Amino acid sequence: MNESLQTQYGYASAGLAADRQRVLRNTYWLLALSLVPTVLGAWIGVATGLFATMSPGMSALVFFVGAFGLMFVVEKTKGSAVGVAALLGFTFFMGLMLSRLVGHVLGYKNGTSLVMTAFGGTAVVFFTMASLATVIKRDLSSMGKFLLVGAVILMVAGIANIFLQSSALMLTILVLALGVFSAFMLYDIKRVIDGGETNYISATLAIYLDIYNVFQSLLSLLGIFGGDRD
Repeated sequence: MNESLQTQYGYASAGLAADRQRVLRNTYWLLALSLVPTVLGAWIGVATGLFATMSPGMSALVFFVGAFGLMFVVEKTKGSAVGVAALLGFTFFMGLMLSRLVGHVLGYKNGTSLVMTAFGGTAVVFFTMASLATVIKRDLSSMGKFLLVGAVILMVAGIANIFLQSSALMLTILVLALGVFSAFMLYDIKRVIDGGETNYISATLAIYLDIYNVFQSLLSLLGIFGGDRD
């Protein structure tokens, strides 16, 4: 009887591990696919100058209404194929919102190089966090609350700086965002590996937001410190 129970437990464990690998694999595939509409949205935004003349306050309003509205739709439809379409629509919108920063950086003489450097740096952060998530054995679930508080503080500080226009505060926000969302990336990938997130659309959404914020922070910092207008 003990042997029978051990065999059943072994099959159950193997099945659970296979399910987690499937979710992780689908997440990575969908994450790669989601970058396509992001790039397309950014390209259209830069080419049309859609948000170039919009005030920072209005831009922030459009961003929050659009982003949170679309994220709500993604979460509501994550159990079907419609969720994939909703996610890709969301990433297209995020690309459009990124176009203002990308267009600004491309205005520098070395703008293209800065964008590629930010992309490469983000890729390095992602692969580092993904590798760490596979080798770290301890439970990281306790990180979630602290990271969420950090993200909320950064959001509030960012909104406040729309009115304060403080360069020092902006730099602080960018550096902290780089650290917070890199840690969030580790946390979100580890959740998938440990079975804490079983829906690949939700997992993709979380990791995509981490990557997006890391890239945005890196590109902003590179533009501030490495932009060449000569």
